[in-house]
Amino acid sequence: MNMERISRYLSYLLRHNPEDLPMRKDGFVPIEDVLKKLKRRFPSVDRNIIKKLAEGSESRFEIKNNMIRALYGHTIPVEIHLKPADDVKYLYHGTTPSAAKKILREGLKPMGRRKVHLSPTIEQAIKVGRRRTKNPVILRIDVESAKKEGIRFEKANDLVYLSDEIPPRFISRVDVREEN
Repeated sequence: MNMERISRYLSYLLRHNPEDLPMRKDGFVPIEDVLKKLKRRFPSVDRNIIKKLAEGSESRFEIKNNMIRALYGHTIPVEIHLKPADDVKYLYHGTTPSAAKKILREGLKPMGRRKVHLSPTIEQAIKVGRRRTKNPVILRIDVESAKKEGIRFEKANDLVYLSDEIPPRFISRVDVREEN
């Protein structure tokens, strides 16, 4: 069974297009309804596979009271309130060189998503940035200063933090060679 394909389809349903699934405002959908939908494409999927996808500190999904939701990455309107990121001083964002120039001028914006995605370490930001370019530019977000001006940061899981738009005054470029 291809867990990655199942996870991608589940992400699509819960983040971008729930199709006919009964989704609440907070993004939760009954597991039984999701399971029926998944079984049409992946007949051998069962509840244990869905639970496995939602396990661990890096999970994209959350299960509560026989309901499941995606924790981040939404393009559809949902109201997800996660734990505040009180434990971090800096967060990082890996991106392309051309996007980095624009971000340093205009700030970091969610673009097609509901929130900006940030990484807790430079190494993780490099991994994320390499999804779009061979040599990503790493940007550092001064979380402490931004919070003082009312910008909220939330922790989705151990590898993904979220925020609304971040003005350029809180963003600086990291020289990765100096950091390593």
